[in-house]
Amino acid sequence: MRLDKYLKVSRIIKRRTVANEACDAGRVLVNGKVARASYDIKIGDIIEISFGTRLFKAQVEAVQETVRKDDAALMYKIIE
Repeated sequence: MRLDKYLKVSRIIKRRTVANEACDAGRVLVNGKVARASYDIKIGDIIEISFGTRLFKAQVEAVQETVRKDDAALMYKIIE
């Protein structure tokens, strides 16, 4: 699954266009490297997103095309 779609489906970022813009701006790292929106996300990848001064770091636990709102948080595990 594409990185921008994963960020939207897992509800880490609210809209896919916002996720796409964050990737284009270089604010999203996957496994320590700047990732494009088209990056193919896999289970075990570490995603780091900088929201202004705040840093969000999570490990991918599951990759699903559709998920209910209640189960979205189960798709990743927050680190630090």
